[in-house]
Amino acid sequence: MLIQAILIGLWAGIAGIDLYNGLTHIHRPIVTGAVIGLILGDFQTGLIAGGTLELVWAGMVPLAGAQPPNVVIGGVIGTAFAILSHQDPKIAVGIAVPFAVAVQGLITLLFTAYSPIMHKMDALASRADTRGIDRLNYMEPLVLFVFNFIIAFLPIYFGAEQAQTIVQALPEWILNGLSVAGGIMPAVGFAMLLKIMWKMPYAPFFAIGFVAAAYLKMPVLAIAIVGVSIAAYDFFVSKNNDRDGGSGDELLASNKNSQIKEEEEDYSHGI
Repeated sequence: MLIQAILIGLWAGIAGIDLYNGLTHIHRPIVTGAVIGLILGDFQTGLIAGGTLELVWAGMVPLAGAQPPNVVIGGVIGTAFAILSHQDPKIAVGIAVPFAVAVQGLITLLFTAYSPIMHKMDALASRADTRGIDRLNYMEPLVLFVFNFIIAFLPIYFGAEQAQTIVQALPEWILNGLSVAGGIMPAVGFAMLLKIMWKMPYAPFFAIGFVAAAYLKMPVLAIAIVGVSIAAYDFFVSKNNDRDGGSGDELLASNKNSQIKEEEEDYSHGI
């Protein structure tokens, strides 16, 4: 278990750096779930738990000073909990979200403690000490790595067996409640994402997707393929319109401008 806990901690450290400094999105739960599943020897449960947690965080984005629950630790702990306790991934969601909220509070304190470094940066910049600035810049991802490693390592190494024992001792109604809450959270996350992305021109596609899922009983993968096909068609049509001289409105405006210029030239010649 020590090796597995170390590997999970290393992955959490790498994902924690990617969350704030990278564009690869390997910190997302759907990726983390698969990696944790491989480490713990249950890829299928890891992928299912990661996909479930991904829906929870789909609409949680940082806005100004408001920070969502930590997606890295939530994905790591939630997936590991589902695999080690042999429970439904929905129950893992009920554990992951409160844990992620607590960790995000710790990260806020960490960033607050790290804020005086900015004044040190200003002092180094005034002396044109680029090497000193580089050293301080490299400290930030190192601090994030160590923090996420510790937060992920300790619960996995010291709490895996205890977590399973506690879960087995819980009454059935508590587990059912956590399962229901876990089932609701992905819907809430997706609703938050839909609220951000919602535009009236997209309403017909939303209705098509709802009919395909609710009435035609199409699987999610089939609906996703249809959605990607529609998006690709719209992309290529728009691209062809731009290449041919713009959209219909742009062509109409261009023709109108040409007509005005011709009338002005005729008027000037008449004078």
